[in-house]
Amino acid sequence: MTPRTPRLSRLRRLTPGRGEDGAGRSGRRRGAAPKVVALGGGQGLSASLAALRRITGDLTAVVTVADDGGSSGRLREELGVLPPGDLRKALAALCGDDDWGQTWARVIQHRFQSEGDLHGHAVGNLLIVALWEQLGDPVQALDLVGRLLGAQGRVLPMSAVPLELQALVKGHHPDRPEDVDTVRGQATVALTPGEVLSVQVVPSDPPAVPEAVAAVLDADWVVLGPGSWFSSVIPHLLVPELLDALVETKARRVLSLNLAPQPGETEGFSPQRHLEVLARHAPKLALDVVLADEAAVPDRESLADAAKRFGAAVELAPVARQDGSPKHDPELLAAAYDRIFRMHGRIGPWR
Repeated sequence: MTPRTPRLSRLRRLTPGRGEDGAGRSGRRRGAAPKVVALGGGQGLSASLAALRRITGDLTAVVTVADDGGSSGRLREELGVLPPGDLRKALAALCGDDDWGQTWARVIQHRFQSEGDLHGHAVGNLLIVALWEQLGDPVQALDLVGRLLGAQGRVLPMSAVPLELQALVKGHHPDRPEDVDTVRGQATVALTPGEVLSVQVVPSDPPAVPEAVAAVLDADWVVLGPGSWFSSVIPHLLVPELLDALVETKARRVLSLNLAPQPGETEGFSPQRHLEVLARHAPKLALDVVLADEAAVPDRESLADAAKRFGAAVELAPVARQDGSPKHDPELLAAAYDRIFRMHGRIGPWR
């Protein structure tokens, strides 16, 4: 474990609920719902949030801010704001199952269809950016949107500045399969041909949102993934203050693997290879549990060996939808998280 930085020490002193009363890793009283922080972006994070909100009322999403495509990319380029798209998706995933929650989830996800400048823009993106401009505070604005929607949790950006994703890709040009090129932009990296070797963000030392760091330090559980590995999951490990918090936190950490390799970005990757590239980007990171769909792991022994590199146990469970699509079923994923929190946690039953 790395030495504690002065910044993290200050945050730990200012963060409530970290007593040493013997009630658990974070001083949580027995019977209380676990404090859970989920990190990621896009559809993967949405799937995780839709599951987690079913088992805890104390949930925070920390969302990547490297998106540069579609409506988010246009707003980012024109207004110089954080890309709102993944933040919007996280808010929608936290909406309740009642009429209010589902109506607002549909509204903020609605995209305009026209032949003008509004074409392709999502209502939620425009709402979030409008509040950013009105309030001048991204966190305050997202909290306000969450209250409007009745979101069952909090949504935070991982960094206070928009980031550019850069990847080293082998064989990006099919006619030069052995060459390594730099590919720029999240949208391009996500679909790049060739083999992604590593990613980095620009600027290379971006400031973390203090509330995100504090949430990780105060959590009982931190959930990383599922999601686009190089463009949604690993970027959180490239924000130094956030990585320090992930290394230092007393929370238990669970990594949720994808159901299938992603065309382009992780095409041909085995489950254990996902862990190997994660270790290359964050060699000091420890994990407690690696969660995978039992039908998506052809070589359980190799995955277990890769998990040991992080000090983690492997939990296999049916978490995919029954229609055969590579998407998580929120109820099955919730059941898997619930079982993991109970089996591997120290805070006792909470329901």
